[in-house]
Amino acid sequence: MLVVGVGLSSFVVRTPAVRDLLGASIADMGLVLFGISIGSMSGVLSSTAAVRRFGAKRVILVGGCSFLTGVLTVGISSSLGLTLGVFAGLALIGFGVGHAEIAINIEGAAIEAASKRSVLPVLHGCFSLGTVVGASLGILMTAVAFPVNWHLIIVAGVGVAALAWAIPAMPNGIGRSDVSVATNPTWRAQLAVWKQPRVLMLGAIVLALALAEGSAMDWLPLVMVDGHGATATFGSIVFTAFAAAMTIGRFTGEPLLARFGNVAVLRVSALVSAAGIALVIFADDLVVAACAVVLWGLGAALGFPVTLSAAGDSDDPTTTVGAVATAGYVAFLVGPPLLGFLGEHVGIRYALIVVLVVVALASLLTSAARPPGRDDAPAGGRGRRLGRGPEELTS
Repeated sequence: MLVVGVGLSSFVVRTPAVRDLLGASIADMGLVLFGISIGSMSGVLSSTAAVRRFGAKRVILVGGCSFLTGVLTVGISSSLGLTLGVFAGLALIGFGVGHAEIAINIEGAAIEAASKRSVLPVLHGCFSLGTVVGASLGILMTAVAFPVNWHLIIVAGVGVAALAWAIPAMPNGIGRSDVSVATNPTWRAQLAVWKQPRVLMLGAIVLALALAEGSAMDWLPLVMVDGHGATATFGSIVFTAFAAAMTIGRFTGEPLLARFGNVAVLRVSALVSAAGIALVIFADDLVVAACAVVLWGLGAALGFPVTLSAAGDSDDPTTTVGAVATAGYVAFLVGPPLLGFLGEHVGIRYALIVVLVVVALASLLTSAARPPGRDDAPAGGRGRRLGRGPEELTS
């Protein structure tokens, strides 16, 4: 997750340099960046079935290799002015992120079941930390005019070393079905999980809070610049503050979950995030809006991982976690263009009202995070298992 955060933010910060090397217009870059969306949806939609057949470890390896190959491809292709090469690299990046992160979430839920501790917030915290590190290094590289191709090549190389170190330590078989391929659930059977009201509610929660997170990641600097009259530098500082708040919220979430449980933490998270978004929209004072971004980040921090953790409390956790996670990634993909379309008509600041409403409504659904048939309990109280069981965590 740390590698993904560093790699993605490194590219995002250097996007203007990539555009200049390609000589692309804004419209051209829009088409090039669409490669990430195509790859992401392919990765997300294929990940759960792959985990069932091969186990999370192999899927994470394939996704990680695809991601790092994509970063390397973008770096090399941009230096050669190959637009199609950059598009292909971004498609590989998108596929790697979607394919690997679903499996990582399944793996994290399995570790939670075995350890009786909340692990997913820390995993997602590593992604947030990676975005802070990658963005900071990217800003530094831009300031010293370091070539973007070598920047991305170095990031890919470091990522390969990290992947080679991490993969051997992962347990085998997590999430893999014990039945034969011939009797594995069909796509129709896997989609049937959405007939369960609890899964629908969890999907709605993660969609809302992923939308809150994704809209900030994509639009927050522009909201501050165009909506509040801030300078571009100040907008970047506010974005960094949001990423830092997300990181802090995720790394400090475990004691809150142990003390108050999933339901209470999710409800408060949604309300805090909604309060921050509302202030960003309706407060005319730039300082107030900037401070509200911290509330936005802290509130959104635990939404995605805690909802996935709750999804692990089911009879078929691999399918349920995969389905709920997919809803979150759909929000990441659909949210940016939706807000962009609305922003063209009402301004990007007031387009965030949609996010505000969705997040506020999600606070009414948080009872779905309660383990089935039990009162709400601390996160460490779950006893479900994924795949072949916690004994494999030591294999």
